[in-house]
Amino acid sequence: MHSDVTVISPTEGRNPATVGLDTMSTLALLEALNAQDAMVAPAVAQTLPELSVLVDSAVAAIRAGGRVHYVGAGTSGRLGVLDAAELRPTFNAPDGMVVAHHAGGPSALLRAVENVEDDVEQGAADLAGATGRDVVIGLTASGRTPYVAGALRRAREVGAVTALVTSNPQAELAPFVDHVVAPDTGPEALSGSTRLKAGTALKLVLNAFSTAVMVRLGRTWSNLMVDVVATNAKLRGRLVVILVESTGASPEQARERLAQADGELKPALLSLLADVDLPTARDALHEAQGVLADALRRLDPSATGPAAGPTTTSGAAATGTTDSITRNGDTP
Repeated sequence: MHSDVTVISPTEGRNPATVGLDTMSTLALLEALNAQDAMVAPAVAQTLPELSVLVDSAVAAIRAGGRVHYVGAGTSGRLGVLDAAELRPTFNAPDGMVVAHHAGGPSALLRAVENVEDDVEQGAADLAGATGRDVVIGLTASGRTPYVAGALRRAREVGAVTALVTSNPQAELAPFVDHVVAPDTGPEALSGSTRLKAGTALKLVLNAFSTAVMVRLGRTWSNLMVDVVATNAKLRGRLVVILVESTGASPEQARERLAQADGELKPALLSLLADVDLPTARDALHEAQGVLADALRRLDPSATGPAAGPTTTSGAAATGTTDSITRNGDTP
């Protein structure tokens, strides 16, 4: 017989605004869910000062050769895996820069595995490779998941920076970490289903965290993804759009320079902006640790940074690609 535990968290409370959920019309049901969702972004906004400190800690750790670890179970763990997986195609982040650990391993991503989130020792074991140069972020809506507790314990033992992202402002694990990011999303529309508001809050936090880290590491230029890995026709079209809009080059010139740069956008862009050859652009990027704005200032001290280009719709039309490349804001 398995033991049980009562979780004390706002997410577990019964929401008075959604009593009678099962008797509502479909439209009323959706409106009730949407009204609860609207509360998430303001709750996340309250955590941004602490999140900004965590971003800066992660950037410092990565620049010093460390890694960022996400650790979670269930929905929280799956969202961590998703965020980490998207960083390579979006920002060309090296393998291992951000590592996601999900209780139960890959098999638990698609099918729940019994009791894995209660395994403290497995959490510690999964962080066996963590070092004092790393940042370890526990992801748990309730703020108490034993698997996450074990991982954070291991992280503290090796001297890593530790953080907790939770929807429980009074989380049990909060006293044992360096940083607590706790958007108070309150009771769920469906009591205890943390895949709803708590899950949405975690997705917003992870989106903001990882994007800000990549921006600080120089993997963007202005609001453009200049380290994107062009693995399909849509993304190859996006590279052309970025070059055209940023430099005023024709689509043909942009494609030619991309080909000369072996498809790498950043050196192609810098060479056009600074009017230098590709070897010079690559050297400048290396000296600037990959930060395009810094490399451009090295080559052209008068450079003031990117100006807003034409609308993405017109830019896409200019290259003969569909406007969905950039107008819809879809990510790779």
